[in-house]
Formats: sequence, structure tokens, C-alpha cells
Amino acid sequence: MTERLYPTDADKLAVAIEEARKGADEGGVPIGAALFAADGRLLGRGHNRRVQDGDPSVHAETDAFRNAGRQRSYRDTTMVTTLSPCWYCSGLARQFGIGRVLVGEARNFFGGHEWVAEHGAEVVVLEDPGLVQMMAEYIAANPEVWNEDIGEE
Repeated sequence: MTERLYPTDADKLAVAIEEARKGADEGGVPIGAALFAADGRLLGRGHNRRVQDGDPSVHAETDAFRNAGRQRSYRDTTMVTTLSPCWYCSGLARQFGIGRVLVGEARNFFGGHEWVAEHGAEVVVLEDPGLVQMMAEYIAANPEVWNEDIGEE
């Protein structure tokens, strides 16, 4: 059986969107992420589980990264995230040298993706209208949880 490949950015983003919806269905913050190899193999996927697990460190990107397991190098990987990564997750991308970051949207939250780009990663921001709407609706309905998620008071 051949392993499924995700050749396009749209294919990759679809995996992260599935994760964001899963997180929303679980009552959490609807942010999803996935880590892909250069050939389009899915290495790991995950979603923000801070609310579900009561663990402030389980952001979508860290969940996907942990689920990918150890890799020899991350230079040729792509981290896909439905929302611009916060400083914590941007630091993860920098620390491990993830070569490419695909961002679903950066209107509702403008995180550290430009900083990641300044340090050599290719960063693509798609501004997907459906993701913009999903996050805006979540933030409006859950301002306390959202502010906690981004470290605001």
C-alpha cells in the first residue's frame, strides 16, 4: 500500500483545517496544524488542546510536531498551521529549523511568522476566508479563552 502524499498547499492546508474542526468539536480553540516532509508525506498532525487537556503548552503546532516524532532534520519540512503561529510556536519553527511555514490566515492574529521568515524559512500566508471567519467567530464567542491562549489579560 502506497503512503498518501499531499502535493499541493491546498492539500496540506486541508489536513490542518480538519484538525482545527476536530478541536472545535471537542470544545477547544479551533486551530490545527500538520508537519509534512518535502515529498508531501504527512509526518504528524494535531490541534490546539489547551482547553481539552488543561495543558497550556499543547498548541496545534506543538501537537503536530510531537506527533511527527523525531526527524533527522527539519530543514525540508513544511509546518502548516491554520493561524499565524504565536511566539511560542514560531520559536519551535526556528529552534528546529523548519524550512517552510504555510499559514492559513493572519488577520485574526498576527503572530511571529515574519520573524520566522527573517531567519531563513519560506513563509506563505494564504488568508483563507473560511479560516478568517471561523477564528473571528470563535474569538467573539470566547474572548476569555482566546486571550488566555495568546497570553493577554
